[in-house]
Amino acid sequence: MTAASTETVPDASQPASPGRPRVLSGVQPSADSLHLGNYLGALRNWVRMQDENECIFFVADLHSITVPQDPAGLRERTRVTVAQYIAAGIDPEKSTMLVQSHMPEHAQLAWVLNCITGYGEAARMTQFKDKSAKQGVDAATVGLFTYPVLMAADILVYQSDLVPVGEDQRQHLELTRNLAQRFNSRFGETFTVPEAKIMKETAKIYDLQRPTAKMSKSADSDNGLIRLLDPAKRNAKKIKSAVTDDGTEIRFDRQAKPGIANLLTIYSAITDRPIPQIVADYEGRMYGHLKVDLAEVVNETLGPIQKRAQELLDDPAELDRILARGAEKGREIAAGTLADVHEKVGFLPPSV
Repeated sequence: MTAASTETVPDASQPASPGRPRVLSGVQPSADSLHLGNYLGALRNWVRMQDENECIFFVADLHSITVPQDPAGLRERTRVTVAQYIAAGIDPEKSTMLVQSHMPEHAQLAWVLNCITGYGEAARMTQFKDKSAKQGVDAATVGLFTYPVLMAADILVYQSDLVPVGEDQRQHLELTRNLAQRFNSRFGETFTVPEAKIMKETAKIYDLQRPTAKMSKSADSDNGLIRLLDPAKRNAKKIKSAVTDDGTEIRFDRQAKPGIANLLTIYSAITDRPIPQIVADYEGRMYGHLKVDLAEVVNETLGPIQKRAQELLDDPAELDRILARGAEKGREIAAGTLADVHEKVGFLPPSV
């Protein structure tokens, strides 16, 4: 189906169903497994949103190639990411699940948005500054520079109402809102202006070895990262080796005791128990007791996810069927949005 074809697209852009905001989010397939921060900070929230929202969850493989990738590895990690989405509770019958590169509308809309984005505006994005500083200016790509504009296209092409993001993505969401408002002002009402749904602080998970840094797949050491698909023994070992402090009292103090605060946050997020209640349980007990118990609850949670993910990976045809259906559903919205955009900016429609 051609994105701008007037025969196959619905009426311009489709708003979300009445009373059901449209939610969009995704992660990059840039590691062999998602990590516990992804699960507690994003996936579990996505699962909870499915019943009351119209949800679209995608694998951001276009964003992944802003840095060098092994092609075979990228394909495999994309499948693994989809399997983890489903294993964690994303229901393909309730939510639309798709792969970014299966939807050419993302890149096509990104070009139009690039052309209304100021160079200085893009240069002010702090994530580009941070990543280009690490890579070196000469190694940083134009794709990395325009990453936030592609992110804006991801959001706007589906007329998204809500975007669950971490605090570190707030600036990118503000750019998305600015671009939507700018386009609407210049060309007429076209895009829904999305709202950020910032993840609550209690779900912010830190590195086990550097408890002042967010848990991230780009961490310097793997020892601080709990991967969803790693064996139980490996994850237990990492938790038992987590950095704490020289004291013995188990209490929540993000400044004075960041390591213990992180372990308590993880425990609370997994069990849905208040942190003060957990602290009371460990009064007079040692750090080791907390670590042993936390390793147990983490592995109890991840065990079924690992089993279900492997079942899905053993049936790639089923994964492909789910993704094909997701792309079809997504295109019902995206193709209409893009056709409307093309018409408003003055592109000549293709001959039918």
